[in-house]
Amino acid sequence: MAINIPTREEIGKILKDSKRIAVVGLSENPEKTSHMVSKAMQDAGYEIIPVNPTADEVLGVKAVKSLKEIEGHVDIVNVFRRSEHLFDVAKEFAEIDADVYWAQLGLVNEEAYHFLKEKGYTVIMDRCIKVEHALTK
Repeated sequence: MAINIPTREEIGKILKDSKRIAVVGLSENPEKTSHMVSKAMQDAGYEIIPVNPTADEVLGVKAVKSLKEIEGHVDIVNVFRRSEHLFDVAKEFAEIDADVYWAQLGLVNEEAYHFLKEKGYTVIMDRCIKVEHALTK
């Protein structure tokens, strides 16, 4: 089965309408891609919620151990975990009823994709949120 993600126009609308991004796998290390991408999104005005069980704070924000610890609604869950972990994150994502499941560039998991699409969620995989944000401004 194929994975169909939203068009660039649809992605632009998602990014325009979104305010809160939970980042699963956000590293404390400023040289890691997850840190650089999340900092750019934070600088662009998005509220970043670090989801990292081993970190206390990232980008000046208190980290949570799991998506279920986040208070309030989450617009986008941006995932920086290896592809084999995407399904587990997708199950937790469905429990918190966020709007968009976004797996970063190079990350694809068909099981996670179909699990969430069957529940009616918007799913984006194999795209960098920072790049898409720059391209759709």
